[in-house]
Amino acid sequence: MCDGHPNIINLHDSFQTPTFIFLVFELCKQGELFDYLTQVVTLSEKRTRIIMKQLLEAVEFIHNKNIVHRDLKPENILLDDNLNIKLSDFGFATVLGPEEELTELCGTPGYLAPEVLAVSMYENVPGYRLEVDMWAIGVIMYTLLCGAPPFWHRKQMQMLRMIMEAKYSFGTPEWDDISQPPKDLISKLLVKEAKNRLTATQALQHPFFKRELKPEKQFYPRKVFKAAVICVNFFYRLRFYFNNPPPISREVIKSNPYSVKMIRKHIDACAFKMYGHWVKRGDNQNRAALFEHSPRDDWKNVSLNTKTQLMEIKSDL
Repeated sequence: MCDGHPNIINLHDSFQTPTFIFLVFELCKQGELFDYLTQVVTLSEKRTRIIMKQLLEAVEFIHNKNIVHRDLKPENILLDDNLNIKLSDFGFATVLGPEEELTELCGTPGYLAPEVLAVSMYENVPGYRLEVDMWAIGVIMYTLLCGAPPFWHRKQMQMLRMIMEAKYSFGTPEWDDISQPPKDLISKLLVKEAKNRLTATQALQHPFFKRELKPEKQFYPRKVFKAAVICVNFFYRLRFYFNNPPPISREVIKSNPYSVKMIRKHIDACAFKMYGHWVKRGDNQNRAALFEHSPRDDWKNVSLNTKTQLMEIKSDL
C-alpha cells in the first residue's frame, strides 16, 4: 500500500523459510539519518528544509491512505546516494478505519505524542490517530536544527512528564542563529492538543517551505555586469571579515565561552568527534547528554560531601 512514492523505501522481493521471513529492500548506501546527524552535529536550515519537505510528502502520502506510521525517528529514515530520504520500518504501521482510534503503546519514548502516553496511563481517555506522526515530525525537525531532542532527561519519567506537558524551549544558544519560520513550524507541530496540530498537507503550506517567485524582467547587460562587480567586491570584503574576525575579550571566554558561535561550533564538533561513537539509539546514551552544560546532581552531592569531610578533618587538626 505504501509503494509508489520516491521518498518511501521500495520492497523488491520477499521469501520465507520454515522459521524466517526475509524482505529485500532497495539499497540506501548513505545509511540512517541518525548516523548522518551524528557526523555533522546539526543541519542548516536549507538542508533541513529539503529533508523535512521530503519527509512530509512521504507522510502525506501514507496519511491519505489512512496509514499511521507510529515510529517516525531519524533511525527509520534512510539516505540514498544523493542524500534524499527514504522512509522505512513500517513495523508499527497500521491502517485506520474511518472513526477508529488506537490505544496501543508503541514507538520510541522520545518521539511519543502526549495522547499516546495519556491513553496508556489513564482510563476513559480517547485513543489516537494520524496526528501522532506529526508530533514525531516536530521532534525530528527540532533535533536536526539544534542537534539535541526537545524532550530528554536522564530520568525517563521526567522526560515523559515533559512530553505530557509539551514542555520545550528554544532558549539554548544553538537557536540564536535559527530564523523564525522553522521555529514557528515546530511550535505548530509540537502542540499538546492533537486536534490543533498541523496536518502533513498544512505543514507543507507553511512559509518555511515557500520561496518568493520574482516576476520576469527585461535583461540589461550593463546593469547585470555592474551588479556582478559589486557582488564580487562585496564577497571579497565579506571573506576578509570572516577570515579576520573581531577579537573576543578574555572575560567573555572565561565567563561564557559557549555563547560565542565560533567557539560553540568548535566545542560541539570536538565533542562529537571524540564521543560520537558513544551516542546510541537508546535513551541511556542519548545525543542530548553531549549538550548538557550543568553538572549532574549526584556529582554536586559528591562535591558537597567532600567539602564537609575536609572541614571535619580541618577541625580535628
